[in-house]
Amino acid sequence: MRWATRAGIHVDRAACAWLIRRFVDPDAEFVFVADPADVPADATPFDMRGVALGHIGGDCSFETILRVHGLDDPVLERIGEIVHEADLDDGRFDAPEAPGLDVLLRGLSMTGDDERTLAVSGPLFDGLYEYTRRRLLLGREPA
Repeated sequence: MRWATRAGIHVDRAACAWLIRRFVDPDAEFVFVADPADVPADATPFDMRGVALGHIGGDCSFETILRVHGLDDPVLERIGEIVHEADLDDGRFDAPEAPGLDVLLRGLSMTGDDERTLAVSGPLFDGLYEYTRRRLLLGREPA
């Protein structure tokens, strides 16, 4: 399936692409557009104004995708809080990891195009998932 988002990806879009590829559609292909009007007819848009998989209410797009796709996983919910704070910085969640995630994704977006940012950020989100999973399982910071 094809998925479309705005070009110049940053934290929410990169996190959503990882979430889609890892938990929704392992064969996902991503298209990056400058204008929402340029979304191909065969692509599902995300993290754009006015789309079903965008910012809804006070939630970021990652949180919306979790809800719409019924991804009821406490690890993903926690990552959603981190992504929310990195993207919106509204103080809704206690997520001390958010500023670091924001800096990493900003830096990646400065060093390559959107395809490269997705390729490099995927393993970062895999690591965040495993770290968060172990932290929740142990009830403390993992060694």
